[in-house]
Amino acid sequence: MKSALVIDDHPVTHLGANRLLRDLGYERIGQAMSGEEALAQLAEGEAPDLIVLDISLPGAGGLDLVAPLRAAAPDARILIFSMNDQTGFAARALQAGAQGFLSKNAPPADFREAVRMLEEGEFYLSPRHAMALATLRAGAAADPLGALSDRERQVLALIGRGMSLQAIADELDVSYKTAANTSSLLKKKLGVDGINGLMKFALDSGV
Repeated sequence: MKSALVIDDHPVTHLGANRLLRDLGYERIGQAMSGEEALAQLAEGEAPDLIVLDISLPGAGGLDLVAPLRAAAPDARILIFSMNDQTGFAARALQAGAQGFLSKNAPPADFREAVRMLEEGEFYLSPRHAMALATLRAGAAADPLGALSDRERQVLALIGRGMSLQAIADELDVSYKTAANTSSLLKKKLGVDGINGLMKFALDSGV
């Protein structure tokens, strides 16, 4: 018997989601109006196969709710069902540990497709979100400097001038540890090895 838990603070959403889920063969469908209520239900009962989650909830909510839900129901697939339709938000939802993201503006057919894909162990994004996300990732790969924070660009520029990490820390009025950690992050983001690699990248890119 397939089971689901719908977490949303709008009764109309519960009504619509319940109808769609029953059409897909879900016989046991729980309802929660907040993150706290959902976690309490999971602590007391059997974990569902699917969690449909709106992240704009009263109290504890947002993407921070995904991790405790996964801890309470590790085998459940999580579909974010949100009014926030931005591609960057969809990407953050997947990074947080959800397996799917669907806009509440999507037609019922997309909801059914999303649930079926999660049931099969796949991830779901609408074609529009998937294409936009691929474009964003391609842009980041083509312009690695665009993925750097202002502080990371500062440190990279100073490394390009041949400054040591201690000198960089003094220049930016931060601790040596902060400068060293930023250097390590730069090496990972830019795919280079060692300070010499960062120096060459800085000089080649003209940062």
